[in-house]
Amino acid sequence: MKKSLLALAALGAFAGAAQAQSSVTLYGVADMNIEYVSHMSSSGTSGPSGNVTRMSSGGLSGSRWGLRGVEDLGSGMKALFVLESGFSLDTGSSQQGSRLFGRQAYVGLESAQFGRITLGRQYTTLFDLLANFSPSGYATQYEPVVAQLGVNFRSDNTVKYTGVFGPVTAIAHWSFGAGAPGGGEVPGQFRRDTAYGAGFGYAAGPFGATIAYDQFNPTESAAAGTSATYKKAAVAGSYAFGPAKVMAGYRWGQAKSSAGASLLRDDYYWIGANYQVTAPLGLTLQYNYDNVKSMNGVNVPNPWQVSFIADYSLSKRTDVYLTTAYAKNAGLNLDTAAIGFANGYPLGAGKTNMFGAGVGIRHKF
Repeated sequence: MKKSLLALAALGAFAGAAQAQSSVTLYGVADMNIEYVSHMSSSGTSGPSGNVTRMSSGGLSGSRWGLRGVEDLGSGMKALFVLESGFSLDTGSSQQGSRLFGRQAYVGLESAQFGRITLGRQYTTLFDLLANFSPSGYATQYEPVVAQLGVNFRSDNTVKYTGVFGPVTAIAHWSFGAGAPGGGEVPGQFRRDTAYGAGFGYAAGPFGATIAYDQFNPTESAAAGTSATYKKAAVAGSYAFGPAKVMAGYRWGQAKSSAGASLLRDDYYWIGANYQVTAPLGLTLQYNYDNVKSMNGVNVPNPWQVSFIADYSLSKRTDVYLTTAYAKNAGLNLDTAAIGFANGYPLGAGKTNMFGAGVGIRHKF
């Protein structure tokens, strides 16, 4: 009997140790606001202009829920996974093309010494390295993410390396098919919808800087097996002093057809600042400008946008906010034909500017 009790106690101790070595966390964000938008097309990308007042999901953060797991394998090695689902809080429907885990879905291994390798649907190198240099922190509603990073900033079928070495972060990724209409991974068409990128980030004390490159080869003709070439390169920096932090960056962009014809050539700039007025109240001001040198061989008016955010924390998990933006020569988020009107703010016919404002609440869990 005594041996049995000792054996049970030993088994219990081992079970406790095993449980302590792994964990799964449920997390998420619920973000909702009431929004007003002026001069918005009421039908398609060039329909009659109208103003709209509506309820919108995701003002400062995309509404989401996710599962994050880590298992300690010993000797400084860990296994990990992330499954993250985006949804529209106003309707309860799934986002990212109605995917169950459209925001992120990957598994990988992490070494304390050598870095992390992850495989699945995940953010590109350019997205990761510029995230800390966006004054509004990639705020969902009025951040020109697609104009800045490209439609492939989330990529399917991706293997990514991330290594942190003191103040330096190194990231590189390769996608076998980044999620374009063709989907990639087609026999005999290895280049189709492939994407890749690499870069470095530096952060020490009040100063930060980054440099990154991204390339996406979207399907041009599935029948002919041809792909276009979209290239982007960016540099950015930041400096913090007292309750303020300033950030600025530049992104070079070039898109060419498979025959070498220029589809888009632009230089994109941004600058802005965060200011913590009090412990609960933070302010953000940001300016974005896209110098469109050529779009399908045509010169177009350069779009720009100024945005402002006031965010007040009620607790560590809950905040209320005001977010506003004014765009010229484009819809909000610099939504234009150059990015395929991907942001959902097409200008109404005959209009050249758009204003938007939202008042909302965000809860993190």
